[in-house]
Amino acid sequence: MPTITINKQVFEQLVGKVLPLEELKDRISMLGTDLEGIENNEITVEIFPNRPDMLSEQGFARAFSSFIGIKTGLKEYQIKESGCKVIVDSSVTMRPYTACAIVKNLTFDDERIRQIMQIQEKLATTHGRNRKKSAYGIYPLENISFPINYIAHDPKNIKFKPLGFETEISAAAVPELHPKGKSYKHLTEGWKKYPFFIDAQNKVMCMLPFTNSNDTGKVDEKTKNVFVECTGTDLRNVEVALNMITTALADMGGKIYSVEVVYTDKMVITPKLQPKKMPVDLPYINRLLGLSLKDTEIAALFERMGYGWENGSVLIPAYRADILHQVDLAEDIAIAYGYENFKETIPNVATIGEEDPLEIFTRKLREVLVGLQMLEAKNYHLSTKEDLVEKMQIRENTALRLKNALGEHNLLRNWIIPNLLHVLTDNQHHEYPQNLFEIGRTFVANQKTETGIEEKEHLAVMLCHEKVDFTEIRQILDTLFSALGLDYAVNETEHPSFICGRIGIIFCQNHELGLIGELAPSVLASWGLLMPAVGFELDIEKLFEIVKGKEK
Repeated sequence: MPTITINKQVFEQLVGKVLPLEELKDRISMLGTDLEGIENNEITVEIFPNRPDMLSEQGFARAFSSFIGIKTGLKEYQIKESGCKVIVDSSVTMRPYTACAIVKNLTFDDERIRQIMQIQEKLATTHGRNRKKSAYGIYPLENISFPINYIAHDPKNIKFKPLGFETEISAAAVPELHPKGKSYKHLTEGWKKYPFFIDAQNKVMCMLPFTNSNDTGKVDEKTKNVFVECTGTDLRNVEVALNMITTALADMGGKIYSVEVVYTDKMVITPKLQPKKMPVDLPYINRLLGLSLKDTEIAALFERMGYGWENGSVLIPAYRADILHQVDLAEDIAIAYGYENFKETIPNVATIGEEDPLEIFTRKLREVLVGLQMLEAKNYHLSTKEDLVEKMQIRENTALRLKNALGEHNLLRNWIIPNLLHVLTDNQHHEYPQNLFEIGRTFVANQKTETGIEEKEHLAVMLCHEKVDFTEIRQILDTLFSALGLDYAVNETEHPSFICGRIGIIFCQNHELGLIGELAPSVLASWGLLMPAVGFELDIEKLFEIVKGKEK
Protein backbone atom coordinates (compact mmCIF):
# COMPACT_ATOMS: atom_id res chain seq x y z
CA MET A 1 0.00 0.00 0.00
CA PRO A 2 1.30 3.49 -0.79
CA THR A 3 2.70 5.66 1.99
CA ILE A 4 2.63 9.45 1.78
CA THR A 5 4.43 12.11 3.79
CA ILE A 6 2.24 15.05 4.78
CA ASN A 7 3.37 18.48 5.92
CA LYS A 8 1.61 18.77 9.31
CA GLN A 9 1.39 22.55 9.20
CA VAL A 10 -0.11 22.58 5.70
CA PHE A 11 -2.46 19.76 6.69
CA GLU A 12 -3.78 21.62 9.74
CA GLN A 13 -4.33 24.80 7.72
CA LEU A 14 -6.34 22.84 5.16
CA VAL A 15 -8.35 21.02 7.86
CA GLY A 16 -9.17 24.29 9.61
CA LYS A 17 -8.46 23.01 13.11
CA VAL A 18 -5.47 21.98 15.22
CA LEU A 19 -6.16 18.83 17.23
CA PRO A 20 -4.20 17.62 20.26
CA LEU A 21 -1.57 15.11 19.17
CA GLU A 22 -3.21 12.02 20.66
CA GLU A 23 -6.62 12.95 19.27
CA LEU A 24 -5.06 13.60 15.86
CA LYS A 25 -3.45 10.15 15.88
CA ASP A 26 -6.72 8.50 16.93
CA ARG A 27 -8.86 10.26 14.31
CA ILE A 28 -6.41 9.56 11.47
CA SER A 29 -6.42 5.86 12.37
CA MET A 30 -10.23 5.78 12.50
CA LEU A 31 -10.57 7.33 9.04
CA GLY A 32 -9.69 4.01 7.44
CA THR A 33 -5.99 4.70 7.00
CA ASP A 34 -2.93 3.34 8.77
CA LEU A 35 -0.96 6.00 10.64
CA GLU A 36 2.74 5.11 10.66
CA GLY A 37 3.86 8.05 12.75
CA ILE A 38 3.98 11.78 13.44
CA GLU A 39 7.43 13.26 13.90
CA ASN A 40 8.14 17.00 14.09
CA ASN A 41 6.29 18.52 11.12
CA GLU A 42 5.79 15.28 9.17
CA ILE A 43 2.81 12.93 9.21
CA THR A 44 3.49 9.56 7.60
CA VAL A 45 0.36 7.64 6.71
CA GLU A 46 -0.39 4.54 4.66
CA ILE A 47 -3.35 5.00 2.30
CA PHE A 48 -5.46 2.00 1.37
CA PRO A 49 -5.49 1.32 -2.42
CA ASN A 50 -9.23 2.00 -2.70
CA ARG A 51 -8.74 5.69 -1.75
CA PRO A 52 -6.26 7.23 -4.24
CA ASP A 53 -8.03 10.58 -3.77
CA MET A 54 -6.30 10.77 -0.36
CA LEU A 55 -2.75 10.53 -1.78
CA SER A 56 -2.05 14.24 -1.23
CA GLU A 57 -2.16 16.77 1.58
CA GLN A 58 -5.19 18.34 -0.04
CA GLY A 59 -7.15 15.13 -0.64
CA PHE A 60 -6.32 13.71 2.78
CA ALA A 61 -7.14 16.97 4.57
CA ARG A 62 -10.43 17.25 2.65
CA ALA A 63 -11.50 13.77 3.82
CA PHE A 64 -10.22 14.32 7.38
CA SER A 65 -11.86 17.73 7.81
CA SER A 66 -15.20 16.29 6.79
CA PHE A 67 -14.74 13.22 9.01
CA ILE A 68 -14.16 15.28 12.18
CA GLY A 69 -17.13 17.53 11.39
CA ILE A 70 -15.33 20.75 10.36
CA LYS A 71 -16.22 20.95 6.65
CA THR A 72 -18.89 18.34 6.02
CA GLY A 73 -20.89 17.52 2.91
CA LEU A 74 -20.12 17.55 -0.79
CA LYS A 75 -17.41 20.03 -1.72
CA GLU A 76 -18.22 21.81 -4.97
CA TYR A 77 -15.65 23.07 -7.47
CA GLN A 78 -16.35 25.70 -10.12
CA ILE A 79 -15.08 25.18 -13.68
CA LYS A 80 -14.65 27.97 -16.21
CA GLU A 81 -14.28 27.50 -19.96
CA SER A 82 -10.81 28.05 -21.41
CA GLY A 83 -11.66 27.49 -25.08
CA CYS A 84 -8.38 25.57 -25.43
CA LYS A 85 -8.24 22.36 -27.43
CA VAL A 86 -6.26 19.12 -27.35
CA ILE A 87 -6.50 17.17 -30.60
CA VAL A 88 -6.18 13.38 -30.24
CA ASP A 89 -4.73 11.69 -33.33
CA SER A 90 -5.92 8.21 -34.31
CA SER A 91 -2.31 6.99 -34.20
CA VAL A 92 -2.20 6.81 -30.36
CA THR A 93 -3.74 3.33 -30.30
CA MET A 94 -1.33 2.14 -27.61
CA ARG A 95 -2.67 4.75 -25.12
CA PRO A 96 -5.77 6.17 -26.80
CA TYR A 97 -7.44 8.29 -24.10
CA THR A 98 -6.61 11.60 -22.48
CA ALA A 99 -8.32 14.01 -20.10
CA CYS A 100 -6.95 17.53 -19.68
CA ALA A 101 -7.46 20.73 -17.70
CA ILE A 102 -5.96 24.12 -16.96
CA VAL A 103 -5.52 25.43 -13.42
CA LYS A 104 -4.67 29.12 -12.91
CA ASN A 105 -3.72 31.51 -10.08
CA LEU A 106 -1.42 29.08 -8.30
CA THR A 107 1.51 29.96 -6.06
CA PHE A 108 4.43 27.53 -5.98
CA ASP A 109 7.34 27.10 -3.61
CA ASP A 110 9.57 24.11 -2.83
CA GLU A 111 6.91 22.57 -0.59
CA ARG A 112 4.12 22.94 -3.18
CA ILE A 113 6.35 21.46 -5.89
CA ARG A 114 7.08 18.49 -3.62
CA GLN A 115 3.36 18.05 -3.10
CA ILE A 116 2.45 17.95 -6.79
CA MET A 117 5.34 15.58 -7.53
CA GLN A 118 4.04 13.29 -4.79
CA ILE A 119 0.51 13.42 -6.21
CA GLN A 120 1.74 12.46 -9.68
CA GLU A 121 4.01 9.63 -8.56
CA LYS A 122 1.69 8.09 -5.96
CA LEU A 123 -1.30 8.23 -8.31
CA ALA A 124 0.70 6.74 -11.18
CA THR A 125 1.83 3.90 -8.92
CA THR A 126 -1.65 3.04 -7.62
CA HIS A 127 -4.49 4.34 -9.77
CA GLY A 128 -2.29 4.19 -12.89
CA ARG A 129 -0.92 0.69 -12.07
CA ASN A 130 2.73 1.79 -12.32
CA ARG A 131 1.94 3.85 -15.46
CA LYS A 132 0.62 0.77 -17.27
CA LYS A 133 -2.99 1.95 -17.15
CA SER A 134 -2.44 5.71 -16.97
CA ALA A 135 0.22 8.39 -16.45
CA TYR A 136 0.03 12.13 -15.69
CA GLY A 137 1.84 15.35 -16.55
CA ILE A 138 1.76 18.96 -15.30
CA TYR A 139 3.24 21.82 -17.38
CA PRO A 140 3.70 25.60 -16.97
CA LEU A 141 0.97 27.08 -19.12
CA GLU A 142 3.11 30.01 -20.28
CA ASN A 143 5.54 27.63 -22.03
CA ILE A 144 2.99 26.04 -24.38
CA SER A 145 0.67 27.11 -27.19
CA PHE A 146 -2.74 25.72 -28.14
CA PRO A 147 -4.08 23.69 -29.83
CA ILE A 148 -2.00 20.80 -28.50
CA ASN A 149 -1.66 17.58 -30.48
CA TYR A 150 -1.65 14.18 -28.81
CA ILE A 151 -0.03 12.04 -31.49
CA ALA A 152 2.22 9.00 -31.99
CA HIS A 153 5.57 9.35 -33.79
CA ASP A 154 8.56 7.22 -34.65
CA PRO A 155 10.99 8.18 -31.84
CA LYS A 156 13.88 8.22 -34.33
CA ASN A 157 12.31 11.29 -35.93
CA ILE A 158 11.88 13.28 -32.69
CA LYS A 159 14.47 15.22 -30.69
CA PHE A 160 13.83 16.98 -27.40
CA LYS A 161 15.38 17.74 -24.01
CA PRO A 162 13.99 15.27 -21.41
CA LEU A 163 13.31 16.52 -17.90
CA GLY A 164 16.61 16.87 -16.05
CA PHE A 165 18.74 16.88 -19.23
CA GLU A 166 20.69 19.92 -20.43
CA THR A 167 20.91 18.90 -24.10
CA GLU A 168 18.57 17.48 -26.69
CA ILE A 169 18.68 13.76 -27.44
CA SER A 170 16.84 11.49 -29.84
CA ALA A 171 13.56 10.25 -28.39
CA ALA A 172 14.67 6.76 -29.37
CA ALA A 173 17.42 7.01 -26.74
CA VAL A 174 15.11 7.97 -23.85
CA PRO A 175 14.30 4.35 -22.81
CA GLU A 176 18.03 3.70 -22.36
CA LEU A 177 19.35 7.05 -21.09
CA HIS A 178 16.61 8.59 -18.95
CA PRO A 179 15.97 7.16 -15.44
CA LYS A 180 12.20 6.94 -16.05
CA GLY A 181 12.86 5.44 -19.48
CA LYS A 182 14.84 2.64 -17.87
CA SER A 183 12.14 2.10 -15.24
CA TYR A 184 9.18 1.95 -17.62
CA LYS A 185 10.52 0.72 -20.97
CA HIS A 186 8.99 -2.69 -20.27
CA LEU A 187 5.56 -1.07 -20.78
CA THR A 188 6.42 -0.23 -24.38
CA GLU A 189 7.65 -3.60 -25.64
CA GLY A 190 6.58 -4.00 -29.27
CA TRP A 191 5.84 -0.30 -29.79
CA LYS A 192 7.14 1.09 -33.08
CA LYS A 193 5.75 4.53 -32.28
CA TYR A 194 5.39 6.44 -29.01
CA PRO A 195 2.73 8.97 -27.91
CA PHE A 196 3.82 12.61 -27.62
CA PHE A 197 2.14 15.84 -26.60
CA ILE A 198 3.27 18.49 -29.10
CA ASP A 199 2.05 22.08 -28.91
CA ALA A 200 0.99 24.45 -31.71
CA GLN A 201 4.57 25.67 -32.18
CA ASN A 202 5.76 22.08 -32.66
CA LYS A 203 7.46 21.97 -29.26
CA VAL A 204 7.60 18.53 -27.64
CA MET A 205 5.90 18.62 -24.23
CA CYS A 206 6.41 14.98 -23.22
CA MET A 207 7.13 11.46 -24.40
CA LEU A 208 4.79 8.87 -22.90
CA PRO A 209 4.97 6.98 -20.66
CA PHE A 210 8.41 8.30 -19.69
CA THR A 211 9.08 12.00 -19.14
CA ASN A 212 8.16 15.63 -19.70
CA SER A 213 10.33 17.96 -21.74
CA ASN A 214 12.73 20.05 -19.70
CA ASP A 215 11.79 23.10 -21.80
CA THR A 216 7.99 22.90 -21.56
CA GLY A 217 7.31 20.57 -18.64
CA LYS A 218 9.29 21.88 -15.67
CA VAL A 219 7.24 23.57 -12.92
CA ASP A 220 9.16 26.04 -10.71
CA GLU A 221 8.52 28.89 -8.26
CA LYS A 222 7.70 31.27 -11.11
CA THR A 223 4.86 29.10 -12.41
CA LYS A 224 1.38 30.55 -11.88
CA ASN A 225 -0.79 28.61 -14.31
CA VAL A 226 -0.52 24.95 -15.32
CA PHE A 227 -1.79 22.56 -17.97
CA VAL A 228 -2.64 19.07 -16.68
CA GLU A 229 -2.93 15.95 -18.84
CA CYS A 230 -3.77 12.37 -17.94
CA THR A 231 -3.38 9.65 -20.57
CA GLY A 232 -4.10 5.93 -20.52
CA THR A 233 -5.85 2.87 -21.82
CA ASP A 234 -9.19 3.49 -20.05
CA LEU A 235 -11.19 6.72 -20.39
CA ARG A 236 -12.89 6.46 -16.99
CA ASN A 237 -9.53 5.91 -15.30
CA VAL A 238 -7.91 9.03 -16.78
CA GLU A 239 -10.97 11.20 -16.12
CA VAL A 240 -11.03 10.25 -12.43
CA ALA A 241 -7.25 10.80 -12.18
CA LEU A 242 -7.69 14.29 -13.64
CA ASN A 243 -10.45 15.00 -11.11
CA MET A 244 -8.13 14.01 -8.24
CA ILE A 245 -5.27 16.19 -9.48
CA THR A 246 -7.31 19.28 -10.38
CA THR A 247 -9.28 19.28 -7.12
CA ALA A 248 -6.00 19.03 -5.20
CA LEU A 249 -4.64 22.01 -7.17
CA ALA A 250 -7.90 23.88 -6.55
CA ASP A 251 -7.47 23.27 -2.82
CA MET A 252 -4.06 24.95 -3.20
CA GLY A 253 -5.96 28.04 -4.31
CA GLY A 254 -6.12 27.44 -8.06
CA LYS A 255 -9.00 28.10 -10.46
CA ILE A 256 -10.04 25.23 -12.75
CA TYR A 257 -10.60 25.73 -16.48
CA SER A 258 -11.96 23.10 -18.87
CA VAL A 259 -10.24 21.86 -22.03
CA GLU A 260 -11.91 20.52 -25.18
CA VAL A 261 -10.46 17.09 -26.04
CA VAL A 262 -11.17 16.44 -29.72
CA TYR A 263 -11.17 12.82 -30.95
CA THR A 264 -11.68 11.75 -34.56
CA ASP A 265 -15.35 10.92 -33.85
CA LYS A 266 -16.30 13.03 -30.80
CA MET A 267 -15.37 15.88 -28.48
CA VAL A 268 -15.13 15.51 -24.70
CA ILE A 269 -14.89 18.46 -22.31
CA THR A 270 -12.81 17.76 -19.22
CA PRO A 271 -12.62 17.80 -16.25
CA LYS A 272 -16.06 16.49 -15.29
CA LEU A 273 -16.64 17.32 -11.63
CA GLN A 274 -20.38 16.71 -11.43
CA PRO A 275 -21.20 14.23 -8.63
CA LYS A 276 -22.64 10.80 -9.42
CA LYS A 277 -26.07 10.10 -7.96
CA MET A 278 -26.71 6.65 -6.42
CA PRO A 279 -29.92 5.56 -4.62
CA VAL A 280 -29.20 4.30 -1.11
CA ASP A 281 -30.54 0.91 -0.02
CA LEU A 282 -30.99 1.81 3.64
CA PRO A 283 -32.39 -1.60 4.77
CA TYR A 284 -29.40 -3.35 3.16
CA ILE A 285 -26.87 -1.05 4.88
CA ASN A 286 -28.63 -1.39 8.24
CA ARG A 287 -28.75 -5.17 7.90
CA LEU A 288 -25.08 -5.33 6.90
CA LEU A 289 -23.93 -3.16 9.81
CA GLY A 290 -26.44 -4.33 12.41
CA LEU A 291 -27.80 -0.79 12.87
CA SER A 292 -31.20 0.91 12.71
CA LEU A 293 -30.33 4.20 11.07
CA LYS A 294 -33.02 6.54 9.78
CA ASP A 295 -32.79 8.76 6.67
CA THR A 296 -31.74 11.84 8.65
CA GLU A 297 -29.08 9.89 10.55
CA ILE A 298 -27.56 8.24 7.50
CA ALA A 299 -27.61 11.57 5.62
CA ALA A 300 -25.52 13.14 8.40
CA LEU A 301 -23.09 10.22 8.33
CA PHE A 302 -22.70 10.48 4.55
CA GLU A 303 -21.95 14.20 4.90
CA ARG A 304 -19.20 13.34 7.40
CA MET A 305 -17.58 11.28 4.64
CA GLY A 306 -17.76 14.11 2.08
CA TYR A 307 -20.90 13.02 0.23
CA GLY A 308 -23.99 15.00 -0.66
CA TRP A 309 -27.54 13.83 0.09
CA GLU A 310 -30.66 14.32 -2.00
CA ASN A 311 -34.04 12.63 -1.39
CA GLY A 312 -32.75 9.18 -0.47
CA SER A 313 -29.82 9.25 -2.87
CA VAL A 314 -26.18 9.94 -2.17
CA LEU A 315 -24.13 12.33 -4.31
CA ILE A 316 -20.68 10.79 -4.86
CA PRO A 317 -17.77 13.20 -5.43
CA ALA A 318 -16.22 13.01 -8.89
CA TYR A 319 -12.79 12.27 -7.42
CA ARG A 320 -13.98 9.06 -5.70
CA ALA A 321 -13.05 6.04 -7.83
CA ASP A 322 -14.00 3.34 -5.33
CA ILE A 323 -17.80 3.54 -5.02
CA LEU A 324 -19.23 0.72 -7.15
CA HIS A 325 -21.83 -0.96 -4.93
CA GLN A 326 -23.98 -0.45 -1.85
CA VAL A 327 -21.39 -2.31 0.20
CA ASP A 328 -18.89 0.49 -0.56
CA LEU A 329 -21.38 2.99 0.87
CA ALA A 330 -21.86 0.74 3.91
CA GLU A 331 -18.10 0.78 4.55
CA ASP A 332 -18.04 4.58 4.63
CA ILE A 333 -21.11 4.66 6.90
CA ALA A 334 -19.29 2.31 9.30
CA ILE A 335 -16.26 4.65 9.31
CA ALA A 336 -18.44 7.72 9.92
CA TYR A 337 -20.45 5.94 12.64
CA GLY A 338 -17.17 4.92 14.27
CA TYR A 339 -15.90 1.39 14.55
CA GLU A 340 -15.34 2.07 18.24
CA ASN A 341 -19.10 2.65 18.65
CA PHE A 342 -20.17 -0.78 17.45
CA LYS A 343 -21.11 -2.94 20.43
CA GLU A 344 -19.46 -6.32 20.72
CA THR A 345 -22.01 -9.12 20.94
CA ILE A 346 -21.68 -12.86 21.31
CA PRO A 347 -23.84 -14.83 18.83
CA ASN A 348 -26.88 -16.34 20.53
CA VAL A 349 -26.43 -19.65 18.73
CA ALA A 350 -23.77 -22.30 19.17
CA THR A 351 -22.29 -23.87 16.05
CA ILE A 352 -19.84 -26.64 15.34
CA GLY A 353 -17.58 -26.39 12.31
CA GLU A 354 -17.76 -29.16 9.75
CA GLU A 355 -16.56 -29.80 6.23
CA ASP A 356 -18.82 -28.55 3.46
CA PRO A 357 -20.88 -31.51 2.15
CA LEU A 358 -20.26 -30.36 -1.42
CA GLU A 359 -16.52 -30.50 -0.78
CA ILE A 360 -16.86 -34.07 0.51
CA PHE A 361 -18.77 -34.95 -2.66
CA THR A 362 -16.17 -33.39 -4.97
CA ARG A 363 -13.42 -35.25 -3.14
CA LYS A 364 -15.22 -38.50 -3.94
CA LEU A 365 -15.35 -37.51 -7.62
CA ARG A 366 -11.62 -36.80 -7.54
CA GLU A 367 -10.87 -40.18 -6.01
CA VAL A 368 -12.84 -41.97 -8.75
CA LEU A 369 -11.09 -40.08 -11.55
CA VAL A 370 -7.62 -40.41 -10.03
CA GLY A 371 -8.38 -44.17 -9.77
CA LEU A 372 -8.92 -44.10 -13.53
CA GLN A 373 -5.33 -42.80 -13.89
CA MET A 374 -6.34 -39.24 -14.70
CA LEU A 375 -4.38 -36.09 -13.79
CA GLU A 376 -6.08 -33.12 -12.14
CA ALA A 377 -5.51 -29.66 -13.65
CA LYS A 378 -6.24 -26.27 -12.07
CA ASN A 379 -6.79 -23.22 -14.26
CA TYR A 380 -7.59 -19.57 -13.72
CA HIS A 381 -11.18 -18.33 -13.60
CA LEU A 382 -10.32 -15.57 -16.08
CA SER A 383 -9.96 -16.38 -19.74
CA THR A 384 -9.89 -14.69 -23.14
CA LYS A 385 -12.50 -14.31 -25.83
CA GLU A 386 -10.19 -16.17 -28.19
CA ASP A 387 -10.09 -19.24 -25.92
CA LEU A 388 -13.71 -19.31 -24.75
CA VAL A 389 -15.40 -18.32 -27.98
CA GLU A 390 -13.34 -18.03 -31.13
CA LYS A 391 -11.26 -21.21 -30.86
CA MET A 392 -14.38 -23.12 -29.79
CA GLN A 393 -16.19 -21.77 -32.90
CA ILE A 394 -19.06 -20.37 -30.86
CA ARG A 395 -20.88 -17.52 -32.56
CA GLU A 396 -22.65 -15.97 -29.57
CA ASN A 397 -20.51 -14.89 -26.64
CA THR A 398 -22.40 -15.29 -23.34
CA ALA A 399 -19.34 -15.16 -21.07
CA LEU A 400 -19.26 -12.30 -18.56
CA ARG A 401 -16.81 -9.49 -19.33
CA LEU A 402 -14.82 -7.60 -16.70
CA LYS A 403 -15.33 -3.84 -16.62
CA ASN A 404 -11.76 -2.85 -15.74
CA ALA A 405 -9.58 -5.66 -17.05
CA LEU A 406 -5.83 -5.08 -17.08
CA GLY A 407 -5.19 -7.33 -20.07
CA GLU A 408 -6.75 -9.66 -22.60
CA HIS A 409 -7.91 -12.11 -19.88
CA ASN A 410 -11.13 -10.14 -19.46
CA LEU A 411 -13.84 -12.85 -19.42
CA LEU A 412 -15.07 -15.01 -16.56
CA ARG A 413 -15.17 -18.57 -17.85
CA ASN A 414 -18.61 -20.14 -18.32
CA TRP A 415 -17.22 -23.63 -18.99
CA ILE A 416 -13.98 -25.50 -18.30
CA ILE A 417 -13.34 -27.56 -21.45
CA PRO A 418 -11.52 -24.65 -23.21
CA ASN A 419 -9.14 -24.44 -20.23
CA LEU A 420 -8.30 -28.14 -20.53
CA LEU A 421 -7.74 -27.74 -24.27
CA HIS A 422 -5.30 -24.95 -23.42
CA VAL A 423 -3.42 -27.33 -21.10
CA LEU A 424 -3.28 -29.98 -23.83
CA THR A 425 -1.96 -27.41 -26.32
CA ASP A 426 0.83 -26.37 -23.96
CA ASN A 427 1.86 -29.99 -23.26
CA GLN A 428 2.12 -31.54 -26.72
CA HIS A 429 5.80 -32.17 -26.13
CA HIS A 430 4.92 -34.73 -23.44
CA GLU A 431 3.95 -38.34 -24.12
CA TYR A 432 0.40 -39.53 -24.72
CA PRO A 433 -2.20 -40.45 -23.59
CA GLN A 434 -2.95 -37.21 -21.77
CA ASN A 435 -6.08 -37.69 -19.67
CA LEU A 436 -7.10 -34.67 -17.57
CA PHE A 437 -9.90 -33.47 -15.34
CA GLU A 438 -10.66 -30.26 -13.49
CA ILE A 439 -13.18 -29.35 -10.80
CA GLY A 440 -13.64 -25.62 -10.60
CA ARG A 441 -15.87 -22.60 -10.65
CA THR A 442 -17.75 -21.23 -13.63
CA PHE A 443 -19.78 -18.04 -13.94
CA VAL A 444 -23.09 -17.23 -15.65
CA ALA A 445 -25.39 -14.21 -15.64
CA ASN A 446 -28.32 -14.41 -13.24
CA GLN A 447 -30.20 -11.22 -12.39
CA LYS A 448 -31.91 -12.93 -9.43
CA THR A 449 -28.65 -12.94 -7.47
CA GLU A 450 -27.34 -9.89 -5.60
CA THR A 451 -24.38 -9.42 -7.91
CA GLY A 452 -26.11 -10.49 -11.13
CA ILE A 453 -23.65 -13.39 -11.39
CA GLU A 454 -24.21 -17.02 -10.42
CA GLU A 455 -21.19 -19.15 -9.59
CA LYS A 456 -21.35 -22.89 -10.28
CA GLU A 457 -18.99 -25.78 -9.60
CA HIS A 458 -18.29 -27.85 -12.72
CA LEU A 459 -16.37 -31.02 -13.49
CA ALA A 460 -14.70 -31.32 -16.90
CA VAL A 461 -12.88 -34.41 -18.20
CA MET A 462 -10.70 -34.52 -21.32
CA LEU A 463 -9.00 -37.52 -22.97
CA CYS A 464 -6.42 -37.00 -25.71
CA HIS A 465 -4.42 -39.64 -27.62
CA GLU A 466 -4.18 -41.13 -31.09
CA LYS A 467 -7.04 -43.67 -30.82
CA VAL A 468 -9.42 -41.92 -28.44
CA ASP A 469 -13.14 -41.95 -29.36
CA PHE A 470 -16.63 -41.35 -27.99
CA THR A 471 -16.83 -44.87 -26.54
CA GLU A 472 -13.84 -44.29 -24.28
CA ILE A 473 -15.16 -41.05 -22.80
CA ARG A 474 -18.58 -42.67 -22.35
CA GLN A 475 -16.90 -45.43 -20.34
CA ILE A 476 -15.41 -42.82 -17.99
CA LEU A 477 -18.88 -41.28 -17.53
CA ASP A 478 -20.38 -44.78 -16.91
CA THR A 479 -17.81 -45.45 -14.19
CA LEU A 480 -18.44 -42.09 -12.52
CA PHE A 481 -22.22 -42.52 -12.35
CA SER A 482 -21.88 -46.15 -11.28
CA ALA A 483 -19.73 -45.03 -8.33
CA LEU A 484 -22.52 -42.63 -7.36
CA GLY A 485 -25.21 -45.32 -7.75
CA LEU A 486 -27.08 -43.30 -10.39
CA ASP A 487 -28.52 -44.01 -13.83
CA TYR A 488 -28.20 -41.45 -16.58
CA ALA A 489 -29.00 -40.95 -20.27
CA VAL A 490 -27.35 -39.16 -23.18
CA ASN A 491 -29.59 -37.48 -25.74
CA GLU A 492 -28.10 -36.51 -29.08
CA THR A 493 -27.79 -32.79 -29.78
CA GLU A 494 -25.72 -30.32 -31.81
CA HIS A 495 -22.92 -28.03 -30.66
CA PRO A 496 -20.44 -26.02 -32.79
CA SER A 497 -17.45 -27.28 -30.78
CA PHE A 498 -18.18 -30.99 -31.31
CA ILE A 499 -18.57 -33.44 -34.19
CA CYS A 500 -22.19 -33.73 -35.36
CA GLY A 501 -23.60 -37.12 -34.33
CA ARG A 502 -20.98 -37.52 -31.58
CA ILE A 503 -22.27 -34.98 -29.09
CA GLY A 504 -24.97 -35.43 -26.50
CA ILE A 505 -26.65 -33.82 -23.49
CA ILE A 506 -26.24 -35.72 -20.19
CA PHE A 507 -29.52 -36.21 -18.27
CA CYS A 508 -30.13 -37.67 -14.81
CA GLN A 509 -33.63 -37.87 -13.30
CA ASN A 510 -34.87 -35.39 -15.91
CA HIS A 511 -32.17 -32.86 -14.98
CA GLU A 512 -29.81 -31.60 -17.68
CA LEU A 513 -26.30 -31.88 -16.26
CA GLY A 514 -23.92 -31.16 -19.14
CA LEU A 515 -22.37 -32.24 -22.44
CA ILE A 516 -20.30 -35.19 -23.69
CA GLY A 517 -18.72 -35.57 -27.12
CA GLU A 518 -15.80 -35.61 -29.55
CA LEU A 519 -14.18 -32.26 -30.33
CA ALA A 520 -14.53 -31.16 -33.95
CA PRO A 521 -11.37 -31.37 -36.10
CA SER A 522 -11.67 -27.66 -36.90
CA VAL A 523 -11.68 -26.84 -33.15
CA LEU A 524 -8.62 -29.04 -32.61
CA ALA A 525 -6.90 -27.26 -35.51
CA SER A 526 -7.68 -23.84 -34.02
CA TRP A 527 -5.91 -24.96 -30.84
CA GLY A 528 -3.01 -26.43 -32.83
CA LEU A 529 -3.69 -29.95 -31.49
CA LEU A 530 -2.53 -32.86 -33.65
CA MET A 531 -4.30 -35.57 -31.61
CA PRO A 532 -8.06 -36.19 -31.34
CA ALA A 533 -9.74 -35.25 -28.06
CA VAL A 534 -13.00 -36.18 -26.34
CA GLY A 535 -14.54 -34.85 -23.15
CA PHE A 536 -17.52 -34.12 -20.98
CA GLU A 537 -18.52 -31.38 -18.56
CA LEU A 538 -21.00 -31.66 -15.66
CA ASP A 539 -22.71 -29.24 -13.32
CA ILE A 540 -21.72 -31.03 -10.11
CA GLU A 541 -23.91 -28.85 -7.88
CA LYS A 542 -26.98 -30.21 -9.67
CA LEU A 543 -25.49 -33.70 -9.51
CA PHE A 544 -24.92 -33.29 -5.77
CA GLU A 545 -28.56 -32.30 -5.23
CA ILE A 546 -29.65 -35.47 -7.04
CA VAL A 547 -27.36 -37.59 -4.87
CA LYS A 548 -28.69 -35.93 -1.68
CA GLY A 549 -32.29 -36.56 -2.80
CA LYS A 550 -31.48 -40.23 -3.44
CA GLU A 551 -29.99 -40.63 0.06
CA LYS A 552 -33.07 -39.26 1.86
